[in-house]
Amino acid sequence: MKAIRIHKYGGPEVLQYENAPRPKVAAATDVLIRVHAAGVNPTDWKVREGYLRDFLVHKFPLIPGWDLSGVVEEVGPGVSRFKRGDEVYSVSDPSRDGAYAKYTVVHESEIAFKPKSLHHVHAAAVPLAALTAWQALFDTAQLQTGERVLIHAASGGVGHFAVQLAKWKDAHVIATASKNNHCMLHELGVDQAIDYTTQRFEDVARNVDIVLDPIGSKIQERSWKVLKKGGRLVSLLQPPSAAKAKALGVRGAFVRTQPNGAQLAEIAAVIDSGNLKPVVSRILPLSEVRRAHKLSQDGHTRGKMVLRVNGPTL
Repeated sequence: MKAIRIHKYGGPEVLQYENAPRPKVAAATDVLIRVHAAGVNPTDWKVREGYLRDFLVHKFPLIPGWDLSGVVEEVGPGVSRFKRGDEVYSVSDPSRDGAYAKYTVVHESEIAFKPKSLHHVHAAAVPLAALTAWQALFDTAQLQTGERVLIHAASGGVGHFAVQLAKWKDAHVIATASKNNHCMLHELGVDQAIDYTTQRFEDVARNVDIVLDPIGSKIQERSWKVLKKGGRLVSLLQPPSAAKAKALGVRGAFVRTQPNGAQLAEIAAVIDSGNLKPVVSRILPLSEVRRAHKLSQDGHTRGKMVLRVNGPTL
């Protein structure tokens, strides 16, 4: 099969479009999926660069990309929920080969039926970013109806899902993004948009219950100031200071997203109800993966990018 593989850590140039062995169902709960589209996430280029080697052990050559939508081709003898021909989507185990390929093997527990209202290309934009927002807001921050939420980088992959999920729970959403993305944010339901290029968010946001921080560093440090007593700062990039949180009477937490097919099924239901939608800014063929990684690594991506692998273009 055709696949994107890396044979060593490095820049975009190590991404090779080449022939690779088609994967096989090896474990009882394995599912072989014919990949229609693969989402592009910062995790992909961080793995490629070797930044995550202390957390994830990989063998070379490695197929990156763990966000996918496709069709079940074959199932292991222990699989009970899926069969050949089912349309599914998934965030797969990042320690295994990924979805920048015609076929990939995924654990049954990491799979859900694709949202019926989305074509594969748009469904592939959902899993990792939406799961991250879901686990950060609901599992970790325990978001309650009516709470005030500040979402940084709200026009990005995780951010635009977090905005919609918070509004789905009837939260008051404050969001940071550059001015040219404010129209998009208001369409997604943001109550108050802050232009981070001309405003300091801590001068605008007050008495916030939850801060969702995908940036870290100085943004995280400044974010403590906007929290009310008992508030929660949830970081996607670096663990917040426990000492700082205790001194301020708030809570800090770090989220590392876990594959979860059951939660993806819940997310699919929210999408099909019309309360959540992916924003896909760019669709590229699998062969242009180097370009996709460069764009992702440069930052400021609006919504999500997707690689088209098999099947229709929509």
